[in-house]
Amino acid sequence: MFEAFAKFAKTKDARLLILGEGPLRPKLEELLRDLRMEGKIAMPGWAQDPFAYMVQADVFLLSSLYEGLPTVLVEALACGRTIVSTRCQYGPEEILDNGRYGYLVPVGDADAMTEAMQTALNCPFDIGVLQKRAEDFSFENAISAYESIIQRLHGVTDDCPCRADNNKRVS
Repeated sequence: MFEAFAKFAKTKDARLLILGEGPLRPKLEELLRDLRMEGKIAMPGWAQDPFAYMVQADVFLLSSLYEGLPTVLVEALACGRTIVSTRCQYGPEEILDNGRYGYLVPVGDADAMTEAMQTALNCPFDIGVLQKRAEDFSFENAISAYESIIQRLHGVTDDCPCRADNNKRVS
């Protein structure tokens, strides 16, 4: 991300903000100095309310090497932010529906990420569409999906006599 942003910042007056803490912070600070990006990249650390920052961003970047379920992408969608993410194994491709809701780039390809940042600024996704996509990952939808799986595994269908109103089982 730092390398891609350094290339991007040569053509645009832009700032990169990284929230959070971790064991790689000293290495990231060293890289920031090596790239001469002080003043362009800020790492204020952990934030109690990251959404206050997220809603102000023009673009949200995720440069993970691998993920499981990157909740931060769902949060960025809920904030209506256009996303540029690495196409790492698991997570981003599914959440962004293979690029339908955000820009995906190969892992480790700084040039592709730089180009995607430019495209994201010039062609942002519709805020309402992104926020609607975030709803697909709501607690209610997750519970409903789990209930459907459990019911299928147990052979329970909507027309089963063991079903009562509101899809609740009766004893």
